[in-house]
Amino acid sequence: MAEASAYKEYLAGLAAGIATVVVGHPFDTVKVKLQKHNTEAHGIKYRNALHCTSRILKNEGVKGLYRGATSSFVGMAVEGSLFFGIYSQTKQSLQGEVRSSRPQIQVIIPAAAYAGAIISFVLCPSELVKCRMQVQGTDSLVLKHDRYSSPLDCAVKTIKTEGVKGIFRGGFATLLRESIGNSAFFCTYEYSRYYLRSQLNSISSEHIALPTAFSDIGIGIISGGLGGAAFWSTVLPLDVAKTVIQTSPDASRNPFQILSSIYRIAGFRGCYAGLNPTLARAFPANAAAIVAWEFSAKMLGIKRD
Repeated sequence: MAEASAYKEYLAGLAAGIATVVVGHPFDTVKVKLQKHNTEAHGIKYRNALHCTSRILKNEGVKGLYRGATSSFVGMAVEGSLFFGIYSQTKQSLQGEVRSSRPQIQVIIPAAAYAGAIISFVLCPSELVKCRMQVQGTDSLVLKHDRYSSPLDCAVKTIKTEGVKGIFRGGFATLLRESIGNSAFFCTYEYSRYYLRSQLNSISSEHIALPTAFSDIGIGIISGGLGGAAFWSTVLPLDVAKTVIQTSPDASRNPFQILSSIYRIAGFRGCYAGLNPTLARAFPANAAAIVAWEFSAKMLGIKRD
């Protein structure tokens, strides 16, 4: 029974990962281009996210916003499956036989940090390919003869020129981002979900019962969206450093050295490059992920606390 339940947890996570890419990839493309162009001393600078988006649409159309989406779909599908599965299994293990409906921060943080650290090894290669594909589109500083024809071409050329370790470039920054960020995500998600459920139960008992399906979707949207905003508000500077490390092969691999360099060039604002499209993406993408995760879990017969 335990093995069957674990298998279902990973299937539910797979649905969450796919939902994240479908909703969030266009925002991510804008974020990456802002991080690449607005933190360097040369090349075009975008005034804001709308300016960047309009230039992509003008030069490449809608498909430009989904540049690098193939590797992102693969990465996020695997990442979502592993992440939500590992988090759920680790959380259950830490809770033991004694279960509480109230969130337990001493359980949530280690479970989320551990899951985040594990999936960073999957995310790093797929995000490196995604980022390198994204920055070679509109206003790219990459020469045309040096551009990649596909995500596979990017991965093969990266390994050929930089070795196997090249595909894991930015791994330390990714590990820090995922372990810290997902701790913030799940703390926010679990506590907001608990609070909203308590409030709805109070309203339902005093007045009229609300349709369970609609209330569950509404809670999932709000708690997932808030969790996504908490994630990126906490770790965006690490993500900026990761983008620079992965798209500039000659850059330092130390995220703190990169952030120090960015601060000298672009100030504090440079360390939060891409903040607007990131937060604009965070709420709907993570809301979609949580709704997909919870709905899939319900369909698979998995009981949530």
